[in-house]
Order: sequence, then C-alpha cells, then structure tokens
Amino acid sequence: MPLKRTGSLRRIARRRPRRPRSTATSSSRTALEPRERAALADLLLRLGPDAATLCTGWRTRDLAAHLVLRESHPFAAVGIALPLLRRYTERAQARLAAGDFPALVERLGAGPPRWSPLAWPVLREAANGIEFFVHHEDVRRAQPEWQPRDLGDDVEEVLWVRLRRIARLVLRRDAVELRRAGTAQQIVIGRRPPRRIVIGRPSELVLYVFGRRAHARVDEQ
Repeated sequence: MPLKRTGSLRRIARRRPRRPRSTATSSSRTALEPRERAALADLLLRLGPDAATLCTGWRTRDLAAHLVLRESHPFAAVGIALPLLRRYTERAQARLAAGDFPALVERLGAGPPRWSPLAWPVLREAANGIEFFVHHEDVRRAQPEWQPRDLGDDVEEVLWVRLRRIARLVLRRDAVELRRAGTAQQIVIGRRPPRRIVIGRPSELVLYVFGRRAHARVDEQ
C-alpha cells in the first residue's frame, strides 16, 4: 500500500537514529541468580542424579527437585516453611525427584514460569540469588577435592551487601561478629558478650551463616 503522508516520511528521515540501550548494566553483570542457576544446572547434569550434596539426606536429584518445587509449585512450596504442609511438600518433591533427571534440570535451568512471582526480575534476584549460590556450593563442596571459587571483587561485594541485610535475621539468637577478611568491615550480631569472631571472604561468611560451617573457609575465634 502506498504511503500518502510524505511529510511524515521526511520528518522521520531527519531524525537522528537512537542508540540501542545497553543491557549490560552493573546490576546485571553482578546478578547472582542467573550465573549461579546456569552453573548449578551444568554441574548437576555433569554429576548425575545421585551425587552427594551437603544437604542431609539429599542427593542431587532431591536438591534439583527442591529448587524446581519452590518456584513452580506455590502451594507445595509453602510446606518448606510451614510444618502443617510439610508432608504434602515432601511427597510433591519426591515425585519430582523420581522423574526424568535431565528434564528436571532443564526446568531448573529455564527459570521460574512466567506466572510465578519469582519470574519478576527484582524479586527473582532477591529471593533466588543467595539461594542458588548456597545450593550450588552444596553440590560443589560435597565432591572430592573441591576448592573455593574465585568469584571476583564485584560478586564478593554483592554477597557482602546481601549478608548485611540478612545475617541479623538468620543469626538473631546468636552473638557473633562477622569480619570481612582484609578490610575493617564487620557485622555485629547480638549484644551479649563474649561474641564469637568469624573472619572470611563474604562468600565464605554467607555459607557460615546459612549453616555450612564445616565447609566454610573461615577463621573462627
């Protein structure tokens, strides 16, 4: 169909072309969730469904099922925190774990379904960043001859910022001083002395706070 409004075409031709928006923002480069999700999915496929994890009683198939359940089955996921529904959640997780393992890992790697609140970018990173980091290390550190990863300064800073927000909640009944190795930064929890002093990189302190103390490379005093 011929265009009749030649004046409009001339105006369009005179416009300066817009520069494409860059998607590589500082926040996207340091987002934990996508990188940890992808790395964990690759590791699960490499190890298979029956490799060890640091989660008591769970093999890799169980851990993958847990992560898929919490973002794809909202009602069943409630039982992760609510004892009343725990039996229902355990049965739903067991069904997922008993299924085809590569298909389960594919679902994990694809991320939450579009209808899930965890598909919203801000909530996805807030709810899943630390979750996937810790569970990735649950698999890595259960394998023979594991070594800590070099995550880089940017990621360590992200982990430290997240740790400052959540450490007091997780350790609210404890008395501990978390010190970031090589800096004067610290997180003081609890008012009663004496406090334990724990020194390490943010990544190791995160694992310590979330109960992986035997496998966190920290100096505890």
